[in-house]
Amino acid sequence: MNIRRIAVVGAGLMGSGIAQALATPGYEIHLCDVAEEALNKGFAGIEKSLSRFVKAKHLTEKEAEEVRSRITGFTDMETALREVDLVVEAAPENMELKKQIFHDLDRFTRPDAILATNTSELSVTAIASATTRPERVVGMHWFNPPPVMRLVEIVRGTDTSQETIEMIMQVSEQAGKETVVVKDVQGFVTSRAISAHMLECMRILEEGVASAEDIDKAVRLGLNYPMGPFELADYVGLDTMLFASDGMVEAYGDRFRAPQTLRKLVEAGHLGRKTGKGFYDYTKKPETVSAKK
Repeated sequence: MNIRRIAVVGAGLMGSGIAQALATPGYEIHLCDVAEEALNKGFAGIEKSLSRFVKAKHLTEKEAEEVRSRITGFTDMETALREVDLVVEAAPENMELKKQIFHDLDRFTRPDAILATNTSELSVTAIASATTRPERVVGMHWFNPPPVMRLVEIVRGTDTSQETIEMIMQVSEQAGKETVVVKDVQGFVTSRAISAHMLECMRILEEGVASAEDIDKAVRLGLNYPMGPFELADYVGLDTMLFASDGMVEAYGDRFRAPQTLRKLVEAGHLGRKTGKGFYDYTKKPETVSAKK
């Protein structure tokens, strides 16, 4: 099977970034979202990202324009999925929503099309159960921002075929990514590892060992991480962090239980950068910590 045309379902931060990353090596991309506003916001994000690539001299203006020309927007899923070879779903982390989407993907795509989910921790096997082709369903976990981050975590569901794995590896490598193949267990490798790290740093904050700023600084400079745990949590979204934590507790027990600081910030609607406040307050200059030490 030769992958030429790819649909990306969901035009949010991850979906639009995945669309750009896959359009760059030459794939024809159908970017689909049910809301016109979300689709427009996704294209605005792609434009901003491409401008940064041009400014950094990673792309020429001509190359950036060619990437733009390969991405077409759709609000009608059935039309978007017509004659695509691969679908990458990038919807919110909700199992019932993903199952409904995959039920529709199964109906609207050719029987030989590969269906991939960008889930960071949900069961690929459970998602595949909503289709009649579980052997062609696979996890394709990208990292934010997709055009920049080098890794794609490929998740093998119970029935995922080796041919499907190899096709996703090929597409990822064409997009300039490195790949790892992992089993379909809660949190896979990356989400499980980073969740344990970030939740423990939140407990360190709650114990009053150090401020959020100093914990972030210690991790950045002492462990050579590009971002501290609280900067990263605010970037990812504290609601996403809490959802992942609750899912991990079901699989692995109390070691992944969310600290009260995280839970209370989410209850208050302080979800990080997307709401203006999280562990830091992005409405003020300089940024200040909004959580209690």
